[in-house]
Amino acid sequence: MRILILATALAALMTLPAEAQDNRPRSEAQSQADVPVPRETVGAVAGRIRELYFDPAAGDRIADGLEAESAAGAFDALTDPRDLAAALSRRLRPLDAHFNVAWDPNAPAAGGPGGGPQRVRRAPGSPPPPGAGGPERRGANPMEARGHFGFRKVEILPGNVGYIDLRQFSNIDFGNPADPARRAADAALDFVADADAVIFDLRDNGGGAPSMVGYLTSAFTPANAPIYNVFHSREGTQSEAPQVFYPTPRLDVPVYVLISGRTGSAGEAFPYTLQGARRATIVGEASGGAANPGGMVPVGGGFAIFISQGSPKNPNTGGNWEGTGVIPDVAVPWDQALTRAHKLALEAIVTADSGRTDAAWALQAMNSTAPAGDLTPYAGTYGEQTISVAGDRLNVVRGRRPPVALARLDGDLFTVVGDPGRRVQFSRDGAGRVVTMDQVGFGGPGPRARRTD
Repeated sequence: MRILILATALAALMTLPAEAQDNRPRSEAQSQADVPVPRETVGAVAGRIRELYFDPAAGDRIADGLEAESAAGAFDALTDPRDLAAALSRRLRPLDAHFNVAWDPNAPAAGGPGGGPQRVRRAPGSPPPPGAGGPERRGANPMEARGHFGFRKVEILPGNVGYIDLRQFSNIDFGNPADPARRAADAALDFVADADAVIFDLRDNGGGAPSMVGYLTSAFTPANAPIYNVFHSREGTQSEAPQVFYPTPRLDVPVYVLISGRTGSAGEAFPYTLQGARRATIVGEASGGAANPGGMVPVGGGFAIFISQGSPKNPNTGGNWEGTGVIPDVAVPWDQALTRAHKLALEAIVTADSGRTDAAWALQAMNSTAPAGDLTPYAGTYGEQTISVAGDRLNVVRGRRPPVALARLDGDLFTVVGDPGRRVQFSRDGAGRVVTMDQVGFGGPGPRARRTD
């Protein structure tokens, strides 16, 4: 649902620090004197909630509560519109994590050109209207294109584990065969197509479009599987299932999704759906707990409010993640989630194939607790290479080449830091003096260097 991305960007713009807002030009029509008094603004906000909130009964209760507090003078002292917007956001957010009131002195007046009081009617995940959809070619939407449609990093971790760092779920226009957001998703999935496990990192993903959520989900689940969230709104219901399923889903590859308290909205829908389908292991900390999609709606005087106009229901859980967040299967501090998921992936690979030396070596390097001990016996010259001690590591330098760091695995066996597929085995003479270093790889022994100092 493209509106979520636009709403997020608008909310970010409207909540700039005070210093930044004060330096922006302000039209005469939106001067401080023209900002409505608090009771008028609160009344307008309450009216939009009553009109648009996906649950009419809840919308009435929320609006009634706001109006009662306003009538009692709860907001009268908040004459600065930025303070009023922040107070209303704090007041409303516990009722729905998507509620957000913002103020922009340059926003169009409600009812004016480009302003309200329009309501956001487009159902979650549906194609955008003509002229507002996915770009025909890369570059038609420069901001999203420069952000690679949310795909920040795609790489292969040691042991042949795919890793996708996804910062937002961009909207896919399924009616456009050349849609760039879909092309970006296909490129990322193609890059990890031969990986033996896949990790999605959503720890910094604040949400986006259900269309991308459904498409990525379909890359690891059977087509038409009854697993997708169904959004309920005043207008009816709509499934998060994509209009086009990923053509070659990988149904058996282990999938891990990393989450944190910053993971929100559509960023939560993806792990929630895969978790409900028992198709992924969720690792990290509970997510933000913002389930109900919607959009920013102007209320006048430069104010706008994000109102949830739908609520998802998952067929496997019968509920959603509003308030509670997605609860991880493996709870670890957010900054340890990638390491833990990588280990889990390697363990799964080794369990499935005990002959996988690359995964076994990578896992051994990650799990190694061997103390560094006294490394000075290894320092010296070995042919063209010089070894020195650097803290708890050994540095190997050959000519002008950058140093290679070694970490102890066990006894005289060391691993190359960052490349567990390479090892160094030292040997000693009868007197216990280190005399050789042998390089070792997956394919067997490599070249030997004898100590020459």
